[in-house]
Amino acid sequence: MKQYIIKNTCIINEGQKFYGDVLVKKGRIEKIAATIDTKENSTEIIATNQFLIPGAIDDQVHFREPGLTHKATIQTEAKAAVAGGVTSFMEMPNTQPPVFTQELLENKYEIAKNTSLANYSFFMGTSNDNIEEVLRTNEKKNKVCGVKIFMGSSTGNLLVDNALMLDKVFAGSELLIATHCEDEAIIKANLQQIKAQKGKLEPSDHPIIRNAEACFESSFRAIQFAQKHNSRLHILHISTAKELQLFSNMLPLEDKRITSEVCVHHLHFTSNDYAALGNRIKCNPAIKAPENRDALWQALLDDRLDVIATDHAPHTWQEKQEDYEHAHAGLPLVQHSVQLMLHYVKEGKLSIEKVVEKMSHAVAKCFQIKERGYIREGYHADLVLVDMNKSNTIAKENILYKCGWSPLEGFHFPASITHTFINGHLVYGNGVFDESQMGGRIEFERE
Repeated sequence: MKQYIIKNTCIINEGQKFYGDVLVKKGRIEKIAATIDTKENSTEIIATNQFLIPGAIDDQVHFREPGLTHKATIQTEAKAAVAGGVTSFMEMPNTQPPVFTQELLENKYEIAKNTSLANYSFFMGTSNDNIEEVLRTNEKKNKVCGVKIFMGSSTGNLLVDNALMLDKVFAGSELLIATHCEDEAIIKANLQQIKAQKGKLEPSDHPIIRNAEACFESSFRAIQFAQKHNSRLHILHISTAKELQLFSNMLPLEDKRITSEVCVHHLHFTSNDYAALGNRIKCNPAIKAPENRDALWQALLDDRLDVIATDHAPHTWQEKQEDYEHAHAGLPLVQHSVQLMLHYVKEGKLSIEKVVEKMSHAVAKCFQIKERGYIREGYHADLVLVDMNKSNTIAKENILYKCGWSPLEGFHFPASITHTFINGHLVYGNGVFDESQMGGRIEFERE
């Protein structure tokens, strides 16, 4: 394996910004110092005027394999992630077949082992009748990121609405429980009412059908189960101002039993964008009115919201062109999430230190990830170089998602990802991939 010295760079880590060199050796960060003498057989990367950050860890993606590979594969989407500075991902169980058994879970790990340029972990799926399989995941609590519960019918037959099943999962799981929270009864009632009034529905109806009340009631219910059993609960893609009253910044993140995630599209788009983008921004939970976005930003900055992710969910262009009721819900985002947040750094919305905290450090803390998420000596060398003065524009020719489109097409980013190291291997450098080494299975440190 090649040995690298990244020289004269501005290192962003653990709330600090400092200049120095980093030696990468045998897949690890060997040394961090103001100056490191060039070693024999080392490849130098002169990174003057660039930032070195730990690779982003995306705790919620849908890479569609197995069974839905016409939309995406682990290989294609992991490659897109790497180009965007995401070095590790955690993927959801709503593939075909859904991941309801340990055998199906391990099948995904085998696919990733052979095809994923990024580091990987996969959630165990929950149905109304697979409690034995779910609880068997306890035996792998240091090898699996968590258990996923869809408490809303975002993805077909993965809806879990059996209260007894929910109680058993929250009582018995020793892993982090990640939830998609939308109340199914509220959504159905809203849909029927609006359809009766209007007849034909359109994309701008989406946040009215999947409204704040549906999100709040489901999130509140998940928290009640978690508090009853002192479970480790992580609520995904918070999208409403109302839900924010359920979360606190009174404890350090590592001491929280209930944590939350916000996604880049809920920080960027609002319901005003349906007029121009239509089904391209149809997703569950819905992108909502502007006051929700404003509240999410405030909660992110004051640490009521703990991590930033994407909920990367690619669909084909044809699937997005259906009428509103049949158009698939989900947005492809993993290639552009870090750059989108760097745009907001340039806008003065948050600091680059905060981006690193919410996209790397906090995810490592939330999931108790072993030796990743920081620039520390001895840690895996998952590193990203950013040029804050190298602009680029999203266009079809530079989109790496298999689906070939993005809701951000035409958006002009002020910053670029120039290099991505994964486990010390320079996978991506100035637009060129080296696919000779795959990523590794993420490990966790849980008692």
